[in-house]
Amino acid sequence: MEEDTNENTATAKGEGGTLDSTGPISQNASAPVTKLVPELTVVLIGEESSIQIGSENLLLDHDRQQPEEMFSSKLYDLCGRHICVINVLGLQNIEPLSWNEGSHAFLLLLPYGQHVSQYTSGVQWFEKVFGKESLAFLMTVVTHEPDEECVSALTDLRANNSFVEQRYHTCRNSMRDEGEIIALLEHIDTMVSENDPSCYGGLMCSEKKEHEDLLLDHRPQEDEEFQQDPTGEDFNVPQCGEEQEFDDDNKTETEITSESPSVINKDEINESAAATNDQLVEISREEQCRRETETLFNRLQLGDKRQQTLTPADFLQIGPALKQQSDTPEKDLAHTFLQRLMILDYRARYIPVKQDSAEVCQFRHEPDVANDETGKSNLDDLFSSTEDSEPKPKPNVHPMDVQMAVFHCSDTFLRQNMITKLSQCQYALPLLVPDPVSKDIECPLWTFRQIRKSWKLTDKSKSSIMKSMPVCKAETPMVSFLRLGSASLSKSQLLDNLINERHSTFFHRNCPGSTKTRYLMDGVAEIAWYCPAGKPNDSFTDFIAFCNLHGDALSFDKQRDILIEKASINVVLVPSLKRGDRSMTVISSLLDSSKPLICLIADNDSNPVQMKSGHYKIGLKDKSQSDASEELKGIIRNILSGSFDSFQLETLAQVSGIRVDEENEICKEGKAAALKITSLLQGMDVSKIKEKMLPCQGELWHEWSSITKQQYHLKGEIEMEKSKNQEKLQQIRQRQRAASCSDLMELFIKNLSSLPSSEKACFLTWTQILLDDLSTDDLARILHRYDKKWSEFLALKKDKSDQLKNKQTELEEISTQLQAATFGLEHIVREMGQIYEAHKSLARGRNTGRMKWCDYPALAAELMISGHPMELMDGDAGHVPLTWISSLLDEVIKKLGDKRVFVLSVLGVQSSGKSTMLNAMFGLQFAVSAGRCTKGAFMQLVKVSEEMKNELKFDYVLVVDTEGLRALELAGNTTLHHDNELATFVIGVGNMTLINIFGENPAEMQDVLQIVVQAIMRMKNIKLSPSCVFVHQNVTDIAASEKNMDGKRRLQEKLDQMAQLAAKEEGCDAKSFSDIIEFDIQEDVKYFAQLWEGSPPMAPPNPGYSESVQELKNTILSKASQSDGMTLSQFKHNIGDLRKALLNENFVFSFKNTLEIAVYRKLEVQYGNWTWTLREKLLTIDHQLHNRIENGNHDMVELSYLYNKMSKTYEDVRKAMATYFEDKNQKEMLAQWRGRFESKIKDIHEELVKALKRKLDEVLQQKNACKMLDKKKPEFENKLLQKSKQLALQLKDKATNEGELQKQFNHVWDGWVAELTADTEPIKDINLQEDQLSILTELGIESSLIHERKNCGKYKNIANLGDYSEYDTRTKHQDPCEERQRSKDERVSKNTRSFWKFWKGEENKSQICFTYQEQEQIRSLIDKVKNEAKSTIRGRPLATRGYSSTFLEEMAKNVNRHVEEFQSQQSYELKKKFTVDLLLYVFDATSKIILESHHQFKTNNDLRYYVNSKKEQFYGIFSSFCKGHSSAVVFAEMICDKLKDSTVQAVYDKTAIDLAGEMKCSFSPFSGNRMNLEKHVLKSLAEKEDFQGYMNYIRHPRKHVKTFIKEEVKKYIFTEHKDSTKSLFKKNVQDIQGLLSRALHKATEKVAQGEANINMWLEEFSSELKDQLKVDAICCQTFSDINKFDFLEEVVKKRLESIIEEITALPLGNLRKSRKRTDKILIDQLCNGCWVQCPFCRAICTNTLGDHSPDKHNVPFHRPSGINGWHTRGNLELVINCCTTSVASDRSFRRKHDSDKKIPYKLYHTAGPEYESWKITADESKLIYWKWFVCKFQTQLEDHYEKEFKGRGEIPSEWRKHTKEEAIASLDEM
Repeated sequence: MEEDTNENTATAKGEGGTLDSTGPISQNASAPVTKLVPELTVVLIGEESSIQIGSENLLLDHDRQQPEEMFSSKLYDLCGRHICVINVLGLQNIEPLSWNEGSHAFLLLLPYGQHVSQYTSGVQWFEKVFGKESLAFLMTVVTHEPDEECVSALTDLRANNSFVEQRYHTCRNSMRDEGEIIALLEHIDTMVSENDPSCYGGLMCSEKKEHEDLLLDHRPQEDEEFQQDPTGEDFNVPQCGEEQEFDDDNKTETEITSESPSVINKDEINESAAATNDQLVEISREEQCRRETETLFNRLQLGDKRQQTLTPADFLQIGPALKQQSDTPEKDLAHTFLQRLMILDYRARYIPVKQDSAEVCQFRHEPDVANDETGKSNLDDLFSSTEDSEPKPKPNVHPMDVQMAVFHCSDTFLRQNMITKLSQCQYALPLLVPDPVSKDIECPLWTFRQIRKSWKLTDKSKSSIMKSMPVCKAETPMVSFLRLGSASLSKSQLLDNLINERHSTFFHRNCPGSTKTRYLMDGVAEIAWYCPAGKPNDSFTDFIAFCNLHGDALSFDKQRDILIEKASINVVLVPSLKRGDRSMTVISSLLDSSKPLICLIADNDSNPVQMKSGHYKIGLKDKSQSDASEELKGIIRNILSGSFDSFQLETLAQVSGIRVDEENEICKEGKAAALKITSLLQGMDVSKIKEKMLPCQGELWHEWSSITKQQYHLKGEIEMEKSKNQEKLQQIRQRQRAASCSDLMELFIKNLSSLPSSEKACFLTWTQILLDDLSTDDLARILHRYDKKWSEFLALKKDKSDQLKNKQTELEEISTQLQAATFGLEHIVREMGQIYEAHKSLARGRNTGRMKWCDYPALAAELMISGHPMELMDGDAGHVPLTWISSLLDEVIKKLGDKRVFVLSVLGVQSSGKSTMLNAMFGLQFAVSAGRCTKGAFMQLVKVSEEMKNELKFDYVLVVDTEGLRALELAGNTTLHHDNELATFVIGVGNMTLINIFGENPAEMQDVLQIVVQAIMRMKNIKLSPSCVFVHQNVTDIAASEKNMDGKRRLQEKLDQMAQLAAKEEGCDAKSFSDIIEFDIQEDVKYFAQLWEGSPPMAPPNPGYSESVQELKNTILSKASQSDGMTLSQFKHNIGDLRKALLNENFVFSFKNTLEIAVYRKLEVQYGNWTWTLREKLLTIDHQLHNRIENGNHDMVELSYLYNKMSKTYEDVRKAMATYFEDKNQKEMLAQWRGRFESKIKDIHEELVKALKRKLDEVLQQKNACKMLDKKKPEFENKLLQKSKQLALQLKDKATNEGELQKQFNHVWDGWVAELTADTEPIKDINLQEDQLSILTELGIESSLIHERKNCGKYKNIANLGDYSEYDTRTKHQDPCEERQRSKDERVSKNTRSFWKFWKGEENKSQICFTYQEQEQIRSLIDKVKNEAKSTIRGRPLATRGYSSTFLEEMAKNVNRHVEEFQSQQSYELKKKFTVDLLLYVFDATSKIILESHHQFKTNNDLRYYVNSKKEQFYGIFSSFCKGHSSAVVFAEMICDKLKDSTVQAVYDKTAIDLAGEMKCSFSPFSGNRMNLEKHVLKSLAEKEDFQGYMNYIRHPRKHVKTFIKEEVKKYIFTEHKDSTKSLFKKNVQDIQGLLSRALHKATEKVAQGEANINMWLEEFSSELKDQLKVDAICCQTFSDINKFDFLEEVVKKRLESIIEEITALPLGNLRKSRKRTDKILIDQLCNGCWVQCPFCRAICTNTLGDHSPDKHNVPFHRPSGINGWHTRGNLELVINCCTTSVASDRSFRRKHDSDKKIPYKLYHTAGPEYESWKITADESKLIYWKWFVCKFQTQLEDHYEKEFKGRGEIPSEWRKHTKEEAIASLDEM
């Protein structure tokens, strides 16, 4: 078909024909056309199965699978746009791909159902082929069948980090729906508009690949004549510009240019290819180097890191496990190199590379054809070349290129870390580094700053001298190695033979992984040091630096000149000696210099020749490497035996023409700040620096720690000694605070708080470096002295000399000097902690002085987060600064959140390699050195990488490194005690502990193992579950599995033996170690090879060691993956709890898990909320059923019915409980209580339901008892109604005279009542006073005694008496009822005389008084009798059957019986007046109950009382009738009168319940747990200062708390929240009004539907109200004429309005009339906990659960026992000690006053069940509140108990300083 030539339109040639600008494609185009640029280019990628390709597919109507542009006619028809669609579906695995057009969008098509897997693989392929930047042009399209819904696809894909929800679309796989396609195009347009540039134009696919290949292939090669080191190490730098041939048949060759490729038409390809050679020739050397470098960095996936540099944080994290032996993909080389380097695996340089599948060299299979058929000989195959037909594989990246690429891409801190690790691996370090592009030379001096080298020199006396020095400071001879020209010998290998024959310090051509091509090493000068070991076989006797310039030194003039100038000896390697050669110029100048020169000639075989003094030449031809190196060693030794120029690394900073990394602004600013610090220390004696500049951590801190420990082991006058110690501690803190403003600390804090993060990091590093420099010489001198004295000591020890003790003293003095001279950054941070603790302990709320001490924890937290180790335990003082550590961790939590951490600690003997192991495991930098490498304990955070968070349940590993056990500087018991504490602390604080054993045999650590086992057993006893892994280090033969198995067997035996010993000591039953902790002898024991591969100091780390460490790390992480770890806040609490417990001798019984307590307290609050939910629902049900019963709608209540009514609420509570216990943050800790609380909620639910059942049964019983009266009520009311109506008719004419009506009604009322109740007897009131007196007289008690005791009134307070001696028949006690005045002096004098008479045996019977135990027994008797009497009375049917005096008679007999039983068990006799007072007390306690019950009985059963109660109601009816009101009006008044009382009652009841709920939720005293309630009770007592209230609280805490609740409710309702209570009351009134209105309307509506009468209306009305209001029966006979119910409804409503107004105006005081008062509801809710009191001080167990077994009773703070009347045996001194103090002392007590058996307070739990049920945790402090109380009420307490606070009970003066305000404030500590 031909085109219409008349159309003036532009056309375009496409793949399928021509395209008219206004129409679709024509199939047979013949005319020439103009290229049409598409408006939008869309590339389809993914699987073919994702869409149905066909003619109806709007997006893709062809099935061509090639990356060529196709204009879509259907899309043109759809939207009128020229859109190009490129189909790459199904071509993911075929490379290369190529097309010429830029693309606006890539559509990744995914079939629903396979969208997750195909998305992952598709994105990976896409990124690999097109590059990371192409992801901005990617859109995800999920396709589905027409009948499918892919709603879950979006949720599934969100899990991928690369997924962008805004670039997501779904459509049917047929692609036929126009709406879906238009929506897709709109999505694409939006994406294109957001992208800049809008079109992807990077090097695509094969173009990019060919570009890289061209760069590799065009690298010039050396001539055969000058071929040398195949690594490319020593050949000349290739020159650019050589011609490059191209295959003429290549149709897609691209330009090598830095810019993005332009769109190339196929017709122009040949022309483009022809121009390529010209362009290559024009590329400058700099441009080529830039491209080569860029290609290299891209291959290593470091292309984007040239600007965005690598940091230490990228590698110092927990990542996937390293695979030791597997090949590594090229893209992962850099990352793997750094990972291995960080763990000190020197094989990081030799990582085998995994070849890409396309590049793997395959053997070509030649057809098996006989040679005679082809005419070829057998040799032809040998000489045949396959280069033309077989492409060369891409060469691997050179190992040193990997190292240098990482170096160039790293920030200054990672460089330093990297170079330090390279040094530890005994590798040469880059000294002069040219920039890969600009070739500017840099000296990375900063990276050397943390490197120290140690070596030994032998002096003239043949004794060894140990030297250790930073390499930057060391002045050493330096030997430089240069190559001039190209040589076939490897200079680097020759150097390695000089330094270390067993290790390739300098990389050379024969090292594994070496290749011909390298890009970053030429021109690099490396440096390494030889460190002699002080042995005869040392290669050199001096510490020597060796420098090696890589490449031809003739090409790198600057580097060559620097090395020649700085060298002590120059060694030059030349291929040959030829006059006129370029190298001769350099050699000539070297020969003219006086500096020693050694010339190595490759093609010369001469022996070493000295040309002139200091100048030598050596021929290398036909000589082995070892021979050549030996000759070279000899010459170097000879030269260095004379004078030579020294080299110091720092001097390179002064060389012009090179850039020194320390000159950058960040490093300069950090160094300047650090120099200001160290300038303050110049000229000072190093051993005096800490004493002067860091005064807070010296003697003051040590003394504070010592006194604090003493507080847990007090003797003698405990409280007095304790008070004195507290004063000393305060004085020390004051001295610390006064000394805390040193210039050093002020300057350090200023820099720490003001410098930016990078400068701060430099500042800290510089500070540590400079501080090390200060102490290096002094430490070396002190160590030398120590070594000398130690040798003398050992010699004297052999001879058993008398001077041994003197030498030992000298050694200790030198050791003290050594500790004083050790000065580093950790000491400055420790000083920060001490300054903070000093200020904090003195309760200064704001910053004081010149330093902002409040900010210190935040500054330290930043350091910890950035990776600095923080001191957890001070190694010098052996103490944990808890206040500092807690604040520090709080700040970390503020900055990071309360992250979960897995705490890994390490334990082992001194110098067993603990820190080294942790450093190798995680790439850390804990200080390591011989001897005391770590003092105390340090913690460091290691982040878990994002990819590992899916496997691990925590965010960080917190590593705790500790000092070694069995320290040499600690001796005897000190060592044992120190080690025991440290082991227990380290194991307890961690989730896992590594037990480090040096060697195979655990016998070396036998005593340590016992400590470990015992510590773990203690952890188990207090519900902590640590785990451990045993590590045997320095095992020589780890290949012998049989030997290992034998070692494991011995370890298992030793552990079992230790477990039995520990179990015996701890009183546990454990036969083996596995009984204590889960332990797998196969998995949890690791064997490590020795650390060094050879002998230090030149030995590198053993790769086997690194492998073992990584295997251990994998084991740790595997075990850790099963653990949730702990939160940082949990870790903080664990530290405090463990440390405090360890200060006590008995760890288990002194352990207080504060975090567990806090979690339990929160659980108690929740428990209170859950029980309140149940109780509140029960109250509502109670209200409804009570009304139903009163209305006669219920005559029975079944339990099943109540359970059914409660089912939904109970199920909601159970779900809430399940949710709470599943909380991931506290799940593990909550699990121990879950079963108990679920069971308790079930029990409380059943108990509440059954209690309601009992209550409702009583209501039913009362209802049944009133049936006779209820039956008569309607009859009486009807008669009264008739009489009222008749009287009204008679007096109708007097209706206007209200007074006359009232008079007439009153006149006839009494007659009506008498007439109606003529046949019934009225119920009489009772006279309890007469009945009580009569019963007491019948018991034989004299009337005079009864009246005397009654008038005295002391019986009312008998339960609260402090002393019952007046009732003792042994005592002639003055009658307390008589007025008496006795001064305190007289009483004291009498008590003193009594005391001496007692001890002299002169005491007489009249002076004997009750002991404390006897007093308590009497009080218990009184409480028991009273409670039993009240319970008995409540159980009698007083309200239903009435009162009888027999109840009192029975009660009195019961009291007598209890008194007689009590006296029969005692050795003394109580006076008769005790029995009388007790009877009167019981009568008084039960009187109120009896009177209330009788009143209720009378109300329910007395007909006369009932009729009289209706007088006002019937007067109203009578008055209405008199006024001529209709029956409807009168009936309305009757209804409203009957509803009024029930309405008021309903409002009262509802308001009472609502108020209880409101106070339970929002009123502070009632909204928490029992302990919270206790706190407010004590606060209230302090505010009132009511001593009698205190004593009531101490003796009867539950009764007092009930009183407190009543008072608080009263205050809340009537004072503090009066307005809100009124509002609530009004709301409930309005709710009832609404209820009544609805009931009226519904009743009227129902009766309007058919024939109705007043009875039906009343029945409907009552039915609506049956659940909410009590409606008394009304006789409707008189009102049968009512038939206008609408009118009746209006009248009732109107009357109700006035009643509602009356109710609203009622006083709040009437709320007391509610059936269940607010205070009673709250008492039932809040007083159901445990009320058991401490046997020592009567402190109340604050557990919210009444029965909390198996948990023991506990209370946060106990009291001085004297408050409870405890006194010293044999005198009248009240005990001032607190339980928590006593259980930490060496004091004892007697369980009974007459017992001779003393029980140590520390073993109080052995004193019997009463004591065993309590957990009293030893504590160095106690609540200020009780100290204030004792001082405030000292006189009253002494009067109450008739004893004194004196002697050993004297009140410390420190107690008297506390104010009431401080006492109340201290309650917040509870």
